[in-house]
Amino acid sequence: MEKTTMSVQELSAQMGISLPKAYELVKSAGFPTIRIGTRILIPVDAYKEWLIKNSAHK
Repeated sequence: MEKTTMSVQELSAQMGISLPKAYELVKSAGFPTIRIGTRILIPVDAYKEWLIKNSAHK
């Protein structure tokens, strides 16, 4: 079964950015997150959509 969410640590590794930058990103407006208590999870499908939308040439 494929994972439907990823942690901030996994996001950091996936994007090749530092952990502090990943936390900065997940706290920015418009970035898809789910908060469960103090845990921050990123829905994989919403992340992929966000990535495509925000990587479009402007």
